Amino acid sequence: MNKTETIARKLLGWKLNRWDRWYDTELGTFIPVAEFKPEQSIEDAMIIVKKLEKFGFTYNQKGEFEVCFNNICETGETLAQAITNAAYLIADTSSTRAEEWL
Repeated sequence: MNKTETIARKLLGWKLNRWDRWYDTELGTFIPVAEFKPEQSIEDAMIIVKKLEKFGFTYNQKGEFEVCFNNICETGETLAQAITNAAYLIADTSSTRAEEWL
């Protein structure tokens, strides 16, 4: 699994409906795989922030391109990339979806 797929599955709880689209079970909507680019889009990265806040994480921006969720901090070349990197670290250290281990 790549970084985006790990985040989509484990943090956002999305299901791969077909090879080219995710299904958000909470909202009942389809998200084209090609359109969800959290490392490149601050809007997509903020979807991750809102979900992690829902799980109880506190989001803090420490620098222009450094963010923390509680005590998990990461950097990136952009703010969106820093958010994605931190979210991936959270998702990758878990063997199940985040809502099951929080």
